[in-house]
Amino acid sequence: MDIDQYLAAKTPATLPEITRRVMFALDRHPLCRGIEFEVVSMPRSRKSNWTVTLQAITPDALWEASDIVADIQDAYELAAAA
Repeated sequence: MDIDQYLAAKTPATLPEITRRVMFALDRHPLCRGIEFEVVSMPRSRKSNWTVTLQAITPDALWEASDIVADIQDAYELAAAA
C-alpha cells in the first residue's frame, strides 16, 4: 500500500460515533460550545458521505465550527449499514 493512500484512508464510523466526535470537538472550542447540530448521511461524494447541519450558531463561531467539521470529515467516513 502506498503511504499516500494510507494517510488518505478514512476511518469508518457509525452515525452515533461521528455525532459524538463532532460534539466533543465543538465543545472543546470556546466559541463553538452549545452549538446545535445534526449529522446527516448523504450519497457518497468525492469528499465525504456525511455532513453536519449547524443550527443556533453565532456568526463569530461559524468559521471555527466549519473548520472543525471539515477536519473530522477528512478523518472519518460513515460506515456502511450492516
